[in-house]
Amino acid sequence: MDEAFDIESLVHLEQTFYETGFEEGFAHGRVHGLIEGRALGRAKGFEMWEELAFYEGFGLMWMSIFEKQARGSDDRATNHARRLLEMIAQFPRVNPSAADETDIPKLFRQIRSRYKALCSTLGVRPTLRYSDRSQDRDETADATVADSDGQPTAKNIWKVEEAAPRAVTGHAFDF
Repeated sequence: MDEAFDIESLVHLEQTFYETGFEEGFAHGRVHGLIEGRALGRAKGFEMWEELAFYEGFGLMWMSIFEKQARGSDDRATNHARRLLEMIAQFPRVNPSAADETDIPKLFRQIRSRYKALCSTLGVRPTLRYSDRSQDRDETADATVADSDGQPTAKNIWKVEEAAPRAVTGHAFDF
């Protein structure tokens, strides 16, 4: 009977349970960490590309305006817009491999700085906000205005409000 019961195993019983629980928890956490990491990476990647697409659209719009105005290529705003578009073109379109030495956060900061420099040159407030004004437009699009003779005239497209502007109700971005 003395051989079947080992008192030494009772001394380390708590440590044995601790180690077993740690190993099982670590394996479980590894699986859930991968799942959550992929979901977070997808969400943050989408936010990053959404911001880059805004900057690219902004730069393309101003480049087309500059071309229509036939402004010189030495103009500061034209130079900033061109450099902004060049930097966005350098941004990797796929996940970089381990051999790729592109510093994505540094490039992203440079793109933001170039966007702000372009906005400063143009006298435009640098912002990345959008508000859904389609609801206002839908509410007033059907309203007709009658002139003094009772004949319908042009429709009001947007309401003119004398009160303070409403807070942005749509999706807001910040950088």
